[in-house]
Amino acid sequence: MAKTATEEARTGPTLTHSQMVNRQQDIVKELERLGELENPTPEDETYFDDLRSEFADLDQHRKRLERDAQLAQVRSAAQGLGGFRIERGSASSSSDYDRDAILEPDSIEDKRFRNPWDLSEVRTFSRDKDELGAEYRARAEAAIEKMPGASDKVREAAQRILERADHPDVLARQILATSSPEYLRGWAKCARGDQHLLTDAEARAMSLTDSAGGYLVPFQLDPTVIITSDGSRNDIRKVARTVVATGDKWNGVSSGAVSWSWDGEAAEASDDSTTFGQPTISIHKAQGFVPISIEAMEDAQNVTQEVGRLLAFGKDVLESEAFTVGTGDGDKMPTGIVTALAGTSSVVPVGTAETFALADIYALDSALPSRHQANASWLANRKIYNLTRQFDTNGGAGLWARVGEGQPAELLGRRALESEAMKGTWNPAVTAANHILVYGDFENYVIADRVGTRVEFIQHLFGANQRPTGQRGWYAYYRVGADSVLDAAFRMLNLATTA
Repeated sequence: MAKTATEEARTGPTLTHSQMVNRQQDIVKELERLGELENPTPEDETYFDDLRSEFADLDQHRKRLERDAQLAQVRSAAQGLGGFRIERGSASSSSDYDRDAILEPDSIEDKRFRNPWDLSEVRTFSRDKDELGAEYRARAEAAIEKMPGASDKVREAAQRILERADHPDVLARQILATSSPEYLRGWAKCARGDQHLLTDAEARAMSLTDSAGGYLVPFQLDPTVIITSDGSRNDIRKVARTVVATGDKWNGVSSGAVSWSWDGEAAEASDDSTTFGQPTISIHKAQGFVPISIEAMEDAQNVTQEVGRLLAFGKDVLESEAFTVGTGDGDKMPTGIVTALAGTSSVVPVGTAETFALADIYALDSALPSRHQANASWLANRKIYNLTRQFDTNGGAGLWARVGEGQPAELLGRRALESEAMKGTWNPAVTAANHILVYGDFENYVIADRVGTRVEFIQHLFGANQRPTGQRGWYAYYRVGADSVLDAAFRMLNLATTA
């Protein structure tokens, strides 16, 4: 298959003179090969035109470099003329032959680029993987600052997501492909079913993502970015450790304890080694559907922004339950904290059978190892918190505290998180385990986000009789995983009942 001009690394503006000449010679050979084809395909014709255009760009730039070098020689000779002085410009000596004054402001170190999305300027020749990745990341950071339709909060969230990525150069390329003005405009047209209105620039931008599997939501409208910037309604996501995964699994490192010791002068170091774990978190697919009437779509002022908001809200609601009681890999969904701890030594039984009492709260607090106490939080159904409030009828136990208006409630001086998916009631007539309260450091519960929500636009929805309903819709899907990476950092209260 013939390659596109982008795949052929159209890097003219940043190539040296000798590299540019070599590239032009390669283009001539490729044009001759294409010219000898008896039945060229439409793709071959497009490739031929792209190569001609690239050759012209390179030729123009090569000539300018040669003029700059000649001018530098003239300036150097003029310095020896008595009473005659010429101020030296950027091309100050023959060593500047390959220097590009026009692109001088572009800087990887300062993350300044006129157009960070123009990857044809990325020089790939004779550069190692790390150096190339650094430029992609620098361009992505510049793109985040320039991307349209984004607030300061969205830009800050996008920057944090890029910094948390396990393979930042991979995410950087995705950001560059999906955050440009052309991509945002093109995606908005596709989201409204107006693909026929795409300009050439928008069509090229959209071609960078796989339309066969749904177009990627623009990075600035991605639900993960929106949730990170506006704050999650899901309490677990607020305190859990969130990472950005770029593969099918996230691989981490955990340790039960870090061992240190005091040793005398010139004494052999004692064995302070610790045991490391290598937890992995599988990434699973979640999907949703947003229907909209034709009238609503025509009347909406900014339907694409609204779609991003709706997707983010639905994602947050879906995850709030999964992060609590999700059943894990067997059901192709995240593992909730309750599921992760059930059946482990982290489970603490109530002191009195089938009874929730004040002593159980203190027992759970005392059972958590001290090294996890400082950053610990509670998690329970609101009904359990209401029962807890009733224990302190005289106000002397000091169970609850609120630092000030707008601040979250604290139980025994630690943050009290809510999850409606946690057990709030129990039936003594049924044999069951009722996990009603979790206490621990949620930095050890990891949420692995795969940034890149895809959306497919459905032109018409059909009713039971296979007739159009006057509605359209967006089918969206994304991937996420979650699990506890250190069960010892938690304790969970079990109020067991027996029929």
